[in-house]
Amino acid sequence: MKSLRILKLAALAMTLTAITSCGSHRKAVQETPTLVSADTLAKHAFLQKVTENAQHERFITSKVKFSVEVGARQMTLTGNLKMKRDDVIRLQLMAFGFVEAGRLEFTKDYVLVMDRINKLYLKVPYGQLEFLRNSNIDFYVLQALFWNELFQPGKMEVTEEVLHNYSMESGSEDRVIAMKDGKLSYRWLADNVTACLKMANILYNDKYRGNYQLNWDYEDFQPTNRKFYPMEQRITFTTPDQEVKLGLTYSYIGKEENWETRTEISSKYRQVSVEEILQRFMSL
Repeated sequence: MKSLRILKLAALAMTLTAITSCGSHRKAVQETPTLVSADTLAKHAFLQKVTENAQHERFITSKVKFSVEVGARQMTLTGNLKMKRDDVIRLQLMAFGFVEAGRLEFTKDYVLVMDRINKLYLKVPYGQLEFLRNSNIDFYVLQALFWNELFQPGKMEVTEEVLHNYSMESGSEDRVIAMKDGKLSYRWLADNVTACLKMANILYNDKYRGNYQLNWDYEDFQPTNRKFYPMEQRITFTTPDQEVKLGLTYSYIGKEENWETRTEISSKYRQVSVEEILQRFMSL
């Protein structure tokens, strides 16, 4: 009997030891800190700096000089750029300095292109324009491009939770921020010191039909409300069939609020194709 009692006590002691050791192990595992490399911390800190450069104004408005180049054809017009955060981007093109010849309007739901001279227009959702569809460009991507900000495709804004989606390489003067999504590649060039974006690039790689590419360059950064904004923007659309170059030069950065954010289309206007309205624009 005495031997039996000793065996029971030994078994109980072993069980208590096992439970205690398991508990201690769990506690040790729980208290072990997650190790993050210095490179990861540096990347995260720099990306935060890039996102902090985002403009916080509700409105950005300016008079602009607008240039278009398609093949050998070129034209330069003056105009007005009016943007309301998370709502609309509008570019009005003027002929002779005072007559509105054309209008480009981007909202969350549609793209509107108007030829005021010939009373023609194109109004379609983003998915019906091949370049925008293939490049996965929606209103929020366009807004980020116009406002000189980093973007996350499919989201309204870049949040802290998605910063890990970007990779980064450092150079002597600039850093390359990159992200890939299937056939789409996204790249940005950011200044090492200011973290201002100097270039954004979207590439849709299609080995059968050819590549689609959007390149957006930013120059002449000027201070505005403790931020910096690029007063020169050069845009190049490249498709398998053609290349279109656009240029925007800002006169100033304003905050005009008193304007209608949606364009009403008169019944006198006729809807046409992308090709026709582009040809009409080049003949203005």
